[in-house]
Amino acid sequence: MSAQKILVVEDHRDTRELLKYNLTAAGFDVAAAEDGQLGLNLAHAFKPDIILLDLMMPGTDGLEVCRQLKGDPGTARIPVIMLTAKGEEVDKIVGLELGADDYVVKPFSPRELVLRIKAILRRYGAPEPNAPKLWEREGLRIDFEAHQITIDGEETALTATEFKLLTVLVSGAGKVQTRDNLLDTVWDTHFEGYSRTVDTHVRRLRQKLGPYAPWIETIRGVGYRFKA
Repeated sequence: MSAQKILVVEDHRDTRELLKYNLTAAGFDVAAAEDGQLGLNLAHAFKPDIILLDLMMPGTDGLEVCRQLKGDPGTARIPVIMLTAKGEEVDKIVGLELGADDYVVKPFSPRELVLRIKAILRRYGAPEPNAPKLWEREGLRIDFEAHQITIDGEETALTATEFKLLTVLVSGAGKVQTRDNLLDTVWDTHFEGYSRTVDTHVRRLRQKLGPYAPWIETIRGVGYRFKA
């Protein structure tokens, strides 16, 4: 089995080399880019399984790179983890709104980063055990095995995290999912600041569901429920 591929887009040489070293040691095939434009080019040429993207880069910054990646059918499905500095809360939220799957705050533990990467790659793997292979209601159709969703006959691109979130909600239709439960189930983690991440992903998922957005109900002060 070939190694899973990671693209690192980071302008600081020391950080870039540290990431390459640790990710290679963890068994990944790693390519690196020192700026946003090269990162976009490599996303097509290298075809990574996941992208680590620094937000604060000169020229084409991380937010613009993320915007272009998610707007291009050839790269829209590649998971993205943002690398951010403390104090970039607004940028983190914007990045998640653009379709990034997760963020890691610098300085970070290489071990924690590897665990985050593996967690996201698992989201793109096997479907939830309780999920049916195919789910349909009115004009919404979810193919859990193919990781595809169609709305009124048109395919809609979801990130790995958005798809996992929808899978968990649909599989437990009618049941209230607390934010804590979603953190544990979808993100495989639970720490300070992630409640806002849940809300941001739910908001973006609703936008993509279009006329079926009301099927994700907000249970104020608790979490969310998919309409049974």
